[in-house]
Amino acid sequence: MPQPPAQVTAAEISRIAGVTRATVSNWRRRHDDFPAPSGGTDSSPLYDLVDVQKWLGARGHASTADPAEELRTTLRLHPGGGGMTGALLPLVLATARRTPEERTALAGLSDAELVTRADRAVADLAELVPGAEAVHFAAHDVDVLRALLRCVQDDASGEAALAVLAERELEDSAASGTYRTPVQLADLVARLVPGPYAQVMDPACGSGSLLSAAARRGATVLYGQDSVTVQAQRSAVSLLLAAPDADITVRAGDSLRADAFGGATVDAVLCNPPYGDRDWGHDELAYDARWAYGVPPRAESELAWVQHALAHLVPGGHAVLLLPPATASRASGRRVRMELVRSGALRAVVALPPGAAAPFHVGLQIWVLRRPEPAGPAHTSVLFIDTSEAAGTGADTATGPGTRTGGTASGTRTGRTPMNWTALTETALTQWSAFAKDPDAYADEPGTARAVPVVDLLDDVVDLSPARHVRASRTDVAPAELAREVDEVRRRLVAGAKSLGRAAGYDDWSAAGPAPRVWRTATASDLSRGGALTLLRTAPDSKGSAGAASVTAVLTGLDIARGTAPSGDPSGLRADGAPVIAAGDVLVRAVAGGSGAMARVADDADAGALLGHQVHLFRPDPARLDPWFLAGFLGAEENIASASTGSTVLHVSPGRLRVPLLPLEEQRRYGEAFRRVHALRTEAARATELAEETARLLVGGLTGGGLVPSAPAAAGSGAAAESA
Repeated sequence: MPQPPAQVTAAEISRIAGVTRATVSNWRRRHDDFPAPSGGTDSSPLYDLVDVQKWLGARGHASTADPAEELRTTLRLHPGGGGMTGALLPLVLATARRTPEERTALAGLSDAELVTRADRAVADLAELVPGAEAVHFAAHDVDVLRALLRCVQDDASGEAALAVLAERELEDSAASGTYRTPVQLADLVARLVPGPYAQVMDPACGSGSLLSAAARRGATVLYGQDSVTVQAQRSAVSLLLAAPDADITVRAGDSLRADAFGGATVDAVLCNPPYGDRDWGHDELAYDARWAYGVPPRAESELAWVQHALAHLVPGGHAVLLLPPATASRASGRRVRMELVRSGALRAVVALPPGAAAPFHVGLQIWVLRRPEPAGPAHTSVLFIDTSEAAGTGADTATGPGTRTGGTASGTRTGRTPMNWTALTETALTQWSAFAKDPDAYADEPGTARAVPVVDLLDDVVDLSPARHVRASRTDVAPAELAREVDEVRRRLVAGAKSLGRAAGYDDWSAAGPAPRVWRTATASDLSRGGALTLLRTAPDSKGSAGAASVTAVLTGLDIARGTAPSGDPSGLRADGAPVIAAGDVLVRAVAGGSGAMARVADDADAGALLGHQVHLFRPDPARLDPWFLAGFLGAEENIASASTGSTVLHVSPGRLRVPLLPLEEQRRYGEAFRRVHALRTEAARATELAEETARLLVGGLTGGGLVPSAPAAAGSGAAAESA
């Protein structure tokens, strides 16, 4: 069947040509030969990609596309479409492993030689990448091969090429079931395994996020398996690029039905398994030796994964799994849960707030398990942790204009309150570490964590939901202490509301006239070439902690979005590969979308921090560019949209952002306005956070018995007031 022609929007045309969307609109109006729409609607027309490329090529615009965008476009034109993903993934690894000189030499090969070399390079990876032995390229693949080579030449880490390939067949979706575990959550899961561990397995490895986190923790032997072949390929390639010194084995196949690692045992198992899968092999695996804690019911595939993980552990080894909350309470799984608790295999359950990971509307749970040792200690309690309050509570209590909100970070959370991964991680690790060290001496944290005796859990339901057990301890808070906490938060709310009012009082602007102003603009690349600013970004290969020990934090894109001080972990960067932020630098998030600001100006609190991977740094010459003027225009919604590439994940191309060419004095007037707007956004976020915290404490105190409403006024005084 012939492949339908690829179609593009006007925004995609602007990215292909390396121009603004306004320029594309001008082309449509001014050039009669511009391709006519081939689909879409009047308000959102679609254009035939081949016709657009021919039109752009005739005018010299086609070659200005970003290498990643060029690869994306070439894939759309290829007759194989998304089917090329599995063939190109091992080639990304083979190309990224080459030296720059070798990649340049490859670019100079003839078409036939390039196809031959690509075949040979992929064949050499047959033992490392699942399915690589079946990959063969043909003459019609040359355009894709050259586009991939240029993409890896532009980004030697291979991450840009992997991102483009992931957009096609590996895109996160409910239909495909391929969800990528957020890096912050993957790091938390890896850190919940006590002590160092060398061998780790993920039987549903997906894109390899959990195994990569384990490698960052020092694991040197990594085993992965996934039922989706292209996911196994992606995982293998990502791991081999990120942890080249590790011993990595990734296989394709269903771990429950066809375990690729048989009786192998490891120090730790990390897993984010498929949820709600009724076709997991219940009937054919009914007598499987892995079900040491009971045969998982047909509707409890998650409990099959739990026991599969335990079966692959050495005695005393730990498994950490990310599971849906229903696993903790469904009636069908009660007997298996009972045996997990009774045997001491289940050590802790950590509740996450909605938005921590897909599916975002569900508050997932982390189960920490330990394979019992034949002569090991008896475990008499299970730890329950609820991180929902930590994930949405600010830590910065300062007041006054310009104060940043603390603690709330816009990670993957989709709600109005962004995710505070730093506080969430600290809460979970602090409580779990104290419990793991000495369960008998562990002291409960009211409202956050509680160690529940095993005997109290073995009832008719065996409900392991943390909220049920943790909330029961809130009455431990003394009423006087609770009242003081409410008064303190309410005082901060009143001060925050006043500060917000002052910020909202700024009105020093007026209408521009009958029509909007129009400026001459220049791209950031043009300004950089002219010496007006310097563009900086952390080197893609700056992984590892060497040289970063003296740095206290890393500024991330999440910090920009939430308006907080640098909160990233410096252990993930090398000081010699990451720029050090200075006051006056303009910081722009490298990934568009989500809530919160896209740009800000670094202040004294940011100075000295390392620049994170997902942030672009613009260092202006103060004699030529005002920082706040620059930040305001760089972070504008239309500007970001015009300079972004990608479909699901929008990556900002910093050099394509445009800035008006205005005299410095006029820049400063705009800069002051942008600074006031930034203060307004910051104060509004902070006031909202404090209002929600005040309401939460009041409702919890009233319903928990710690607070009581004030007594009504005496009848006499009421009557007197009425008569008056």
